[in-house]
Amino acid sequence: METWLEPLLAILALPQYGLSTVFVVSFISATLVPLGSEPAVFGLVKLNPEMFWPAIFVATAGNTLGGAVTWGMGLASHKVIDRYQQSKNHIRALDWLQRIGPKACLLSWLPGIGDPLCAVAGWLKLPFWPCVFYMAIGKFGRYLTMTAALIGVFGN
Repeated sequence: METWLEPLLAILALPQYGLSTVFVVSFISATLVPLGSEPAVFGLVKLNPEMFWPAIFVATAGNTLGGAVTWGMGLASHKVIDRYQQSKNHIRALDWLQRIGPKACLLSWLPGIGDPLCAVAGWLKLPFWPCVFYMAIGKFGRYLTMTAALIGVFGN
């Protein structure tokens, strides 16, 4: 392993940095970078069971903020990319998103399609704050469900 990585990981593993690490990992995983944040949340809660709710809220905040950044990336790409001819399926998906509106961001928790969904919501210029609101609901539900399930399976 790189010489700088081991000391960094040792620092981030300290309990006083646990919530900030969860926030950063959750934020990065909500962008288009393929990274899962659930193991970081579970690891912190497993080591510090009293941190269950703070970890859920911090992960939700980081992941929602990352989703908002992805929304902004989608909006920026809309301003840069010229419109081009798209397949029927692509057009139907865009029509569906426009019909559903910001509520489609409830699905931002889904692996593989959730983060691009946030970008497309920005690209379609769906209203920012309603999208962030629905992102937060979906992401909170994911972290609550996943962490509780992992605690149930692997115990405290």
